[in-house]
Amino acid sequence: MPERVWYRSLYWRIAMGYVALLAVLLVVQATLFVYLSNRMWGNASRTPVQLAEMVAQDLSLQLAESPQVDVESYLHRHYALGFQPFAVVLHRDHRVFSNRPTAIPPNLGADARVRLHGGDPERGHMRGGRPFNFAEYADIMVDNERAGVVAVPRIPPPLSVGLRELAPTLGSLGIALFTAGAAIMALLIFRPTHRRLRNLEEAARALGEGRTDVRANESGGDEVSALSKTFNQMADDLHARATALAESDRARRQLLADVSHELMTPLSAIRGYVETLGMRELHIDPPTREKYLDIVEEETHKLEAIIGDLLDLARLEGGGDTIDCDAVLVDDLFRRVADRHRPRLMERGVTLNTTAAEGTPLIWADADRLEQALQNLAANAIRHTPEGGTVTLRAEPDGSDRVRITVADSGPGIPPEHITHIFDRFYKADASRAVSGSGLGLSIVRAIVMRHGGDITADNAPGAGAVFTLVLPGVDQSGRHAAHA
Repeated sequence: MPERVWYRSLYWRIAMGYVALLAVLLVVQATLFVYLSNRMWGNASRTPVQLAEMVAQDLSLQLAESPQVDVESYLHRHYALGFQPFAVVLHRDHRVFSNRPTAIPPNLGADARVRLHGGDPERGHMRGGRPFNFAEYADIMVDNERAGVVAVPRIPPPLSVGLRELAPTLGSLGIALFTAGAAIMALLIFRPTHRRLRNLEEAARALGEGRTDVRANESGGDEVSALSKTFNQMADDLHARATALAESDRARRQLLADVSHELMTPLSAIRGYVETLGMRELHIDPPTREKYLDIVEEETHKLEAIIGDLLDLARLEGGGDTIDCDAVLVDDLFRRVADRHRPRLMERGVTLNTTAAEGTPLIWADADRLEQALQNLAANAIRHTPEGGTVTLRAEPDGSDRVRITVADSGPGIPPEHITHIFDRFYKADASRAVSGSGLGLSIVRAIVMRHGGDITADNAPGAGAVFTLVLPGVDQSGRHAAHA
């Protein structure tokens, strides 16, 4: 499995998401703090006298236009964020209004009332043992009459007072921003992951129900993606095993049907002739009886051959048969094949050519088993070669550590639609390539070659004739199996 890229990790994205969220939160908080601070302290450059006169002129215009104006609301709308607090006392109700009630000094309102009633706080009146001449004043004039007084402390409040007033606002905004950021991060990070996890959950449930064709979404490149890839590999393995089991069951059923059919043919013949011979009321002359017995014997040999080939094939494919490998000379194999089939060759007028190319190495094989394979191939080639035809056995090097053996004939060849099935058990091609034996010869040949770690293919030569090609392990110059040298 390829190593995951660190920056695509789900854990890394979650961690970076929270870091980014906190960073954005801090930046927005700082921006809001600067903005609110600027609103609050933006007028701090004005002196108390300038601020008092500005507020007095503003209120004078408002009261002149609307005598019943709500001064408290007006101050809250226009001056609530001013850093410098001030007090306003109107003649109409003597109430004390302020832009920042929590920030004005305790005696500022009383001092403004003294000024409103004609007193002079600058003269140093004492209240509670302390002077209260600590503010600048400006009169609110309406129709040339004093309607109120604006009092601005000469000393601004401590910075902590402003921060304490901004704290609730900043805290509320911080909570709102954190909630919004967490929701956005959940949508961008967790929602796609949750969707892929749900897809994986549904795929796992479907797989548990026996649907081996389901697959999970592998996109993302993170831990969920790695889990999905592992799940899909497991699903592929299960699908392959289920397919193999189904194919094996199909092959098993087909094999049983083929074996039953192949065994039934000689058994039916044997039974028919034995029953005929056993009929006492039927008079059978000696020559006919002898003929029937010969047929029974022939069918018995066929039955034994089929059973023997089945047992041989089962041992080879199941690994129960021991392969005793050693260095084998190709010329010896070809000579024994020629000696075995010489009578048949002479009878049919077929020529057998054997050739071993120069430099052909020895073959690492079980001599008896490999000869059995070549004998079967040669017998098959001779059987389907017309009179006067030719069968060729050729050996040559195949690379540095393999030997290629070809068995070719000049017969009609194998129909293309049958080539892929030619090594199947009991498979019957058309009449031109029909096998008169047990129907297991080529299957046994393939099993022998595969047990030696080799390969076998069937094809047609250009023009005509079937060609069987065996590729087997060779022996190096030291006499050792080349694959293990």
